[in-house]
Amino acid sequence: MGIVKFDCSGASAFMARGELDCLEPYVRLAHEALHGGAGAGSDYTGWVELPRRPDMDELARIKACAAKIRGDSDVLVVIGIGGSYLGARALIDALSHSFYPLLDRARRGGPIVLYAGNSLSPAYFADLLECVEGRELSVNVVSKSGTTTEPAVAFRFFKEYMERRYGRAGAAKRIYATTDRSRGALKGLAGAEGYETFVIPDDIGGRYSVLTAVGLLPIAAAGIDVDALLAGAREACEEYRNPDLAENGSYAYAAARNALYRKGYSTELLVAYEPCLRFFGEWWKQLYGESEGKDGKGLFPASAEFTADLHSMGQYIQDGRRNLFETALSADAPRKNAVVAHDADDIDGLNFLAGKDLDYINKMAARGTLEAHVEGGAPNLSVRVPALDAESMGAAVYFFEKACAISGYLLGVNPFDQPGVELYKKNMFRLLGKPGH
Repeated sequence: MGIVKFDCSGASAFMARGELDCLEPYVRLAHEALHGGAGAGSDYTGWVELPRRPDMDELARIKACAAKIRGDSDVLVVIGIGGSYLGARALIDALSHSFYPLLDRARRGGPIVLYAGNSLSPAYFADLLECVEGRELSVNVVSKSGTTTEPAVAFRFFKEYMERRYGRAGAAKRIYATTDRSRGALKGLAGAEGYETFVIPDDIGGRYSVLTAVGLLPIAAAGIDVDALLAGAREACEEYRNPDLAENGSYAYAAARNALYRKGYSTELLVAYEPCLRFFGEWWKQLYGESEGKDGKGLFPASAEFTADLHSMGQYIQDGRRNLFETALSADAPRKNAVVAHDADDIDGLNFLAGKDLDYINKMAARGTLEAHVEGGAPNLSVRVPALDAESMGAAVYFFEKACAISGYLLGVNPFDQPGVELYKKNMFRLLGKPGH
């Protein structure tokens, strides 16, 4: 098997023997629909083969631009919402020093990456503008159309700020637009102002776009090896081409979660024992929530950070309604480690841990939690990568994307549209007095 390992033994007591085998014919049909372009939303499946044939010219420009940003900027502000920023933030957080904004410039290896346009909070925006003052700044605005309210409003402020600070010509050299190839408000503005532009492919939707310029530019600017990231995704792309459930962990995950859903487990809780994976959970929630939550169907995707949330949500997970299962995302090797020292006084009673490292203790906490939750009636699935490194996380991104597409087809929905997202926008525009609403 490849980089990502899937294990559903923690759910075996909740599924009949051979239950996944019964789903295999439907998985094969979903596979054929996805790869043959016959499924719903097939116009947005360009991500499926992307790791096998990336745009090398675009990738070279991304690397050159990222090097420029690392050389001339203390801060990079990424302006976007949903898939326009979540994937980049998920991977930057997962692959960076836990406190990288506090490191000095030399040790950080790149600018501090901050985010705008993902909310309409006035306090957040004012605080962000205050923090970038006096620092060398670049902006990457990410929007297919350039008219999505949250990022468009944020970019209005930042465009004015950058031009006031650097002059119009100087600002144009520090603003980068990731947008449509040929049309849209942002594409037109970028052409008029002379911003360097990168392409959001027409056949890849936002929540599947992290391995395009949408994610790769800020990730590379943060100093992360995008070649390794793409190499991991490419290995996963090859690994998950076989529709055989016994050979394809991504498809087995899709089948297992659907089997549990049909038994009444309507909530899936993605859990990780590393704080740096918090935003990977946020990216995963958008991927699965927007892809499956339609036509009155779909698992509700939630996420938790263990062991912290075991001291807040743990009681509910252990003894609450039996409508949830957990998918645990973990890495075999820690990025760093530390050993518990012996204390002569042993006031805290923890000398039984002396000589043991934190990774071992963390893994025993995970194992103990799994056993307790399974005993309490919460099935558990496991997704493991070798390490929290670029190659492993690139593979994990593709693992979850492929599983999401197959899972959506198993549910009988189009996993590539999001019609329900539009209603709040219409109501907001009406209340704000937008013409025509």
